Amino acid sequence: PLLPVRGGGGGSGMAVWTRACKAGLLELLLRERWVRVAAELSGEALSLTAEPGGGEAAVLNGVVNGNAEAAPGCVRRVRVVKAEAGGLGISIKGGRENRMPVLISRIFPGLAAERSGALRLGDAILAVNGVDLRDATHDQAVQALKRAGREVILEVKFMREVTPYIKKPSLVSDLPWEGAAPQSPSLSGSEDSGSPQHQGPRDRKVIPLKMCFAARNLSMPDLENRLIELHSPDSRNTLILRCKDTATAHSWFTALHSNITALLPQVLAELNAMLGTSGGGGGAAAGGREVKHIAWLAEQARLDGGRQQWRPVLMAVTEKDLLLYDGMPWTRDAWASPCHSYPLVATRLVHSGSGRRSPALGSELTFATRTGSRQGVEMHVFRVETHRDLSSWTRVLVQGCHATAELIKEVSVGCTLGGQEVQLSIHYEGGFTICREEPGGSVLFRYPYERLKMSADDGIRTLYLDFGGPEGELALDLHSCPKPIVFVLHTFLSAKVTRMGLLA
Repeated sequence: PLLPVRGGGGGSGMAVWTRACKAGLLELLLRERWVRVAAELSGEALSLTAEPGGGEAAVLNGVVNGNAEAAPGCVRRVRVVKAEAGGLGISIKGGRENRMPVLISRIFPGLAAERSGALRLGDAILAVNGVDLRDATHDQAVQALKRAGREVILEVKFMREVTPYIKKPSLVSDLPWEGAAPQSPSLSGSEDSGSPQHQGPRDRKVIPLKMCFAARNLSMPDLENRLIELHSPDSRNTLILRCKDTATAHSWFTALHSNITALLPQVLAELNAMLGTSGGGGGAAAGGREVKHIAWLAEQARLDGGRQQWRPVLMAVTEKDLLLYDGMPWTRDAWASPCHSYPLVATRLVHSGSGRRSPALGSELTFATRTGSRQGVEMHVFRVETHRDLSSWTRVLVQGCHATAELIKEVSVGCTLGGQEVQLSIHYEGGFTICREEPGGSVLFRYPYERLKMSADDGIRTLYLDFGGPEGELALDLHSCPKPIVFVLHTFLSAKVTRMGLLA
């Protein structure tokens, strides 16, 4: 059932979201094994409980309902074809010196053995490509597997009695999700407030959803389109869930994403209270600027060789700035140390829409920002998970830039014109003024925006303005990269045109 969210607002500019309650069986990637878990989603947390029934029933490794052919005592002949890279994708234990058969102790996700869907933990390897391993030592078995070539024929038999020898993963001890405390300022005094809670004797963890990042196809390839990624608020840990099919994955992801988003107004209220900016107060940590919107998305990173990948990044928008963080800044010190900080008045949204990706996975939803800085133009490309996220960020950034223009009103910069030191001022209402630099310096030129015929820059230090006056084109030496003032000019013009109602 969908439940209405109480409250809302928080300056995020977002519509009221609904919170979903959901339950069902999923698979969790734990210690490089797929473990069946009972998942229960509430408005504020995701509960994961290991399914009872022993290791051989709980660990599925790609076979959603187990393997009907893997009955104990039944010898199976399994063909596995290796990819060009990655190998067979199993680990083994046992051998003659251990007085045990050669056992499959681990099946690595995404590699050949798991893709075959015919092997499972606890299988004893009796032969490899006709080479008998019933009396082999551990090293002999390893060498036989290495020599097997690209196509491997395995004779295996499932041995239920040895499964206790292969340690079953534990949600309580093996789920890597620590280090997120404090989960929020209001909980900063409680113990382990940001880490999953495990309750009672059952193998169970409860993961708070506040400021988690639900994503798909981000850190792990998902060729079957049935994985869900949940990244911790500090971005240090990632939980991978696998659903039985694409439709189920979409349903679970939508529910998780909606519940996380529904918590954002509460996060904004707590964050502004911590920074002392709520109600228009002048909090020093935030520079007296209220946080308007904050959420996780993915940023495009370029690797060596021109390759690209996406990485989680937290974006916050205040009254005047766009801030990027690696993790949720729950303290004043963390808030004061973003990875990047860009003034909104010198930032513009340059793309928003669907990108290109493999047709099997659909289109990526992306937007890009460009900021004029002293180093030139800095560009970032971001990916969001839903169309609603894309609309929200587009609105937040465009309206934020325009609101900043009206808030700042004027920017000034010292420069040189025709060999004399002057000051260029651009006022949101009044337009351009160029006056001599000395105190009380006389005005050389003053023009409204409508007189501007042309503007350009050399990308190094010179700004060119032509107002159609008798002085001709003005070449202003800004002594540094002109891009910041160029972007401010663009923001002022865009805000004025929008205010005049010429743009929807």
